[in-house]
Amino acid sequence: MKLSTRDVWRLVSPYWVSEDRWRAYALLGTIVGLDVFLTYIGVRQTYWQKNFFDALVERDLNGFWRQMLELGFIIAGIVVAGTARVWFEQALQMRWRGWVTNTYLARWLGGRAYWHMQHNGCVDNPDQRIAEDLRIMASDTLRLSVGALNYVVDFFTFATMLWGLAGALSFAVAGAQVQIPGYMMWAAVLYALIGSMMIEWIGRGLVPVDYQQQRREADFRYLLVRVRENAAAVALWRGERTESNGLAGAFDGIRRNWGEVMRYTKRITAMNALYVQSSMLLPYLITGPRYFAGDISVGTLMQLNSLFNRVRGALSWFVYRYKDLALLRSVFHRLHQFERAVGETVHHGLQRTFAGSDLILDVVQVSLPDGRTLGCVDHLHLSPGDRLLIHGASGTGKSLLFSSLAGLWPVATGAVRMPQGRVVFVGQASYLPVGTLHACVAYPGSIEETGPTEVAAALVAVGLGDLLGELEKVAEWSTRLSPGERQRLAFARLLVQKPDLVFLDEVTSALDTEAEATLYALLAERLPRCIVISIAHRPSLHAWHGRNLRWPGKNVPRP
Repeated sequence: MKLSTRDVWRLVSPYWVSEDRWRAYALLGTIVGLDVFLTYIGVRQTYWQKNFFDALVERDLNGFWRQMLELGFIIAGIVVAGTARVWFEQALQMRWRGWVTNTYLARWLGGRAYWHMQHNGCVDNPDQRIAEDLRIMASDTLRLSVGALNYVVDFFTFATMLWGLAGALSFAVAGAQVQIPGYMMWAAVLYALIGSMMIEWIGRGLVPVDYQQQRREADFRYLLVRVRENAAAVALWRGERTESNGLAGAFDGIRRNWGEVMRYTKRITAMNALYVQSSMLLPYLITGPRYFAGDISVGTLMQLNSLFNRVRGALSWFVYRYKDLALLRSVFHRLHQFERAVGETVHHGLQRTFAGSDLILDVVQVSLPDGRTLGCVDHLHLSPGDRLLIHGASGTGKSLLFSSLAGLWPVATGAVRMPQGRVVFVGQASYLPVGTLHACVAYPGSIEETGPTEVAAALVAVGLGDLLGELEKVAEWSTRLSPGERQRLAFARLLVQKPDLVFLDEVTSALDTEAEATLYALLAERLPRCIVISIAHRPSLHAWHGRNLRWPGKNVPRP
């Protein structure tokens, strides 16, 4: 996928026209102002070098001490301005990263893009792109762009000085006298241009290699997280050898690609070293003959050499930052791919509307991506308080009907009108966020919306009263609780949230029939007006549902 300048601009520009733009521009202006001040300090350094070495040659003790005093002021200016510049740059980096992270999170979580991206497999490791790539984009884009601006200021400042101080180079060619004004500046420009072309030729393959390295590192971390999150299942199946082999294979991929990274890094490092070290020799070759001819003093020679290297350094931004630019380009590729994937997650499925208090399904048909139809509901009308059990053989698509009604499965047609109130979908394994037990019961709401007394009463009702002492304890409750306890907690959520319509997909599969009856009795008692639709295999659930539908098939009317 080719990345254009316009694509990069679409990634970078939104923050700079956002509601935080004025603070951002204030910080950026401060950083640029400090860079200009540091450039001025650099100009003073070149004059200090001239005056200092001339004082040494002339054995001027008073001049020596004056230059020592000036050097103290120069050092103080560099320390204060340099420290302040770093602080303001880091502050701007975090503001930019914070804004863009919130924006990406809203787009990723909004419209359930996170689910569609995971389901379609169109983007690998979206967590890395949000956490790591956005950090690099904000920090490196700012650092490199401000650095480039600083180099531009440096170039025009020191090139002007070098042009005036070096004068013209005169030599004879075929009896004609030739003059090159500002010859040392042109030498610095030519040297930097050749170095930049060489570094691009040597390292042009680093971008795709770095892209693969970032991907393989993220894949390896993902496998490690899977082992941690499924530690109990791995231990029960004695799957350590298989997991070890899988992790070793993933790390081998990192190692193999790292060999390519090393190869390019070796070339770029060698070229950088040759470029920098050679630049120390070149100005002496140019200015040495003029010094020995008596045209310039030692101080002027040192000032010319310093100015040459400042101009050459200002033109060497591309050479110095090549590896950073290669990494940033790969980050832009990954973020552009992420943005495209978010934009493509708009899906077509059931036409869902929310009105009234009834649930109405009209010719709802669920299919597979290859076009095969799994089942169809011609018409279904449920009023407040109705209970419907959907049952059928395993593998016939009952859970896909559940996902279709939730708006997650795109290969479905028909129309659904749901109640205007709270609609809840509960899967077999309820998600538990990291936090307190109170927060787990209140999810997806906040603990401020649900008081501890109400939560405690719900936990007691579903048989989790022994956990009341840990209500405000932060823990990994998804691994702390057994599957049966997690299913009980899901019912506690329903008692707290009081939905108008709830879809339950195998939510008592880890419980015995007695516990199952207790929980469904709670729903009937505490939520008498709630429409309940259950997907299950157990015949015992028929007693808690007045209507049933065999899937795939037609709904059976109320007896």
